[in-house]
Formats: sequence, C-alpha cells, structure tokens
Amino acid sequence: MTNRMSRGEFIALVAMMFATIAFSIDSMLPALPEIGAELSPGDLNKAQLILTSFVLGMGIGTFFTGPISDAVGRKPVIYGGVALYILASAVAWASSSLELVLAARIVQGLGAAGPRVVAMAIIRDLYAGREMARIISIAMMIFTLVPAGAPLLGAGVIALVGWRGIFVSFVLFASVIVIWMAMRLPESLAPENRRAFRLPLIMAAVQEMLAHPTVRLSILVQTLCMGMLFTMLTMVQPVFDVIHDRAESFPFWFGFVALISGSASLLNAALVVRLGMRRIVTWALGAQIVITGCVIVLNMMPLSADASFALFVAWQTTVFFMAGVTMGNLNAIAMEPMGHIAGMAASVIGSIATVLAAAIAAPVGLLFDGSITPLTTGVLTLCVLGFGLMLHMGRIENRLPA
Repeated sequence: MTNRMSRGEFIALVAMMFATIAFSIDSMLPALPEIGAELSPGDLNKAQLILTSFVLGMGIGTFFTGPISDAVGRKPVIYGGVALYILASAVAWASSSLELVLAARIVQGLGAAGPRVVAMAIIRDLYAGREMARIISIAMMIFTLVPAGAPLLGAGVIALVGWRGIFVSFVLFASVIVIWMAMRLPESLAPENRRAFRLPLIMAAVQEMLAHPTVRLSILVQTLCMGMLFTMLTMVQPVFDVIHDRAESFPFWFGFVALISGSASLLNAALVVRLGMRRIVTWALGAQIVITGCVIVLNMMPLSADASFALFVAWQTTVFFMAGVTMGNLNAIAMEPMGHIAGMAASVIGSIATVLAAAIAAPVGLLFDGSITPLTTGVLTLCVLGFGLMLHMGRIENRLPA
C-alpha cells in the first residue's frame, strides 16, 4: 500500500468511509419538515422514520459485511456496498411516497455498512498494535467533524435545490470514495488469508456471545445507549422547530453540540486505564439519570422561552456526551472475552445492538406530541434499565474467580 498511498492519504480515505454513516443520518435532519409536509402531510412525525430506517438497514448489513469481506476480499464488498448505496439514493430521489423513500433508506443503510465496517478491517490488515490504534484515533477525530457540519451542509443543499438534492449529494459522496479507493488503494487481504463465508459459523458465534453473561449484558446496555442516541436524533429537529421555533438556526446549534460532545472520547481515553470500562459506563448512566430527572422537573416549572431552550441544548449535549463515553467501552467489554472470534464478534455485536436500538427509537420518536416529554421519559427509562444492568454486571464480575 505504501507504494501507492501515503499514510496521510490512507487516513483521509478511511475517515471518509467512516463518515458515510454520520453524513447519511445527520444531513437529513434539516429535511424532515419538508419531507413530512410533501410525503406525509397527515402525520408529520412519520418523516422521522427516514432516520431509523437507514439505521435498521445499516444494522442488518453490519451482520454480513465483515464475514463476507473475509471471504471475497475487502474491495469487492465496498464496491457492492457503494453500488447499493448509490442505487438506493437514486430511488429515494425519485420517490413520490414516503413508503418508497423508507424502503430505499433501508437499502441505503445496507450499502453504507460496506465501507463503514470494511474500513476497520482494512486498517487491521495493514497495521497492528499501537500504530493501528493511532491510525484509528486520527481517523475518528476527523470523523467527529462530520456530525458537526452535516446538518449545515444539508440545509445548504435544501436551500439551493430542495430536499431531494441531499440524495444527489449522497451519490456524489459515495462516488468520490469508490473512485478514490479503486485508483489508489490495493486489495489489503491476500487470497491465502481469506476464510470461506459460512452462516453456521456466524450463528455459532452469536450463540457463544449470548451465552457469556458479561458479553450478553454489554450488548443489551449498548443497545439501550444507542437507543437513547437514536431517539434524540429522531426528535431533536422537531424539538428545535416545533417547540422552540429555531429551525433556521438548528444546523448551527447541532454542530456546536456535536463538537462539544465529541470531546467525550478524549476524556474517556484519559480515564479508562485508571477507572476501568465498567465503572465509567455505570457512572455515566447514573449521572444521566440524575440529569434527565432534573430536566423533567425543571420543565414542569414556568420557564422563559430562552431558559427552556438553553436547558434543552445543555441536556442534548449531555446525552451525546454520555453516548460518546459509553459506546466504545461497552464494545470493548463485549469484545474482551471474544478474542478468538474478534472479527465476527465485532460484526455480530454491532448488528444486534444497532437493529434493536432502531427498533426502540422508531416508536418512541413517533410519540412526539409538541413537547419533550416523550423524549425525556424515553431517555430516562432507557438509562434506568442500563444502569441496573451495569450494576448486575458488576455483581457477576465480583463472583468470578480472580
């Protein structure tokens, strides 16, 4: 690879592959009111399903893309994923019904799983140890800038050509990735290192993971944390628009919150060695229970419009920050006993947690009634469940032999 692509160029390409997911979700947020008004005027809340349908497809795709890339190579899976992504984007652009857009978004999510999951496998193929960790860290730092700017970019596209133009931007974005990769990045998995795709092996891995108590609990808690994040993402634009009448400034506020909460990974890196993964997750969920409970109480009081808005933005930041602190640690907890099937375990864990989180967020998002009560109640409920599961995990670990 070094003969064709420098390390800096490789990191930039990988960061773009990672960014496919965030760009596909966050740039759609400003479009939800127009899509709802045009395709679902009788029930504007249904436009939120454009987000969770993509996440559902991505979760399903995550289950298969890793093992398939182990069998046929990395680049063919990315080619296939990008082709699906572009085709689905074109269908969504031409759709005249919300149902067809939602179906296209599921397929788009399936395709997006290709570059997102396989990019990590390519890093594993080419780097190891601390150098691999360094490459991933730099790529993820670049990736965190995408959620901050994606809504603003989406709003710009809408202002110029309407909401359908966002799907054109998806086509252009994916095309740049696949052309860049095709011209500059050689196949990273040699034929002699490939493993045949066998569904029974995947099912055996699922059974092994679900039989391990710590892994099972960490997947459940990761599902709940992702459910909180996706629920916030589905409702945040309607909250800004309907409740606070700040639809025009939403992309700027969202970017501000994303940049602040992006520092969660830096804080976690500084604390995790000293405190441990389980303790950090438990404390983060406990703190979120207290914060969300206070938000619920304060919203029962006669606050001014500015105070109510400031309270919501502050709370939104804590939810994003909590997700940034917990998700990586939960994934690491689940992966720790699964080193002998690490690649397959990563695909299975990501798939199960993502699909179940989308199944949680979709119905909660549809409960939006012009107040933040469904959102705060949903987050509090998920937090309490996650906190209880983490306490149970601690009791299990204390009973295990040292």
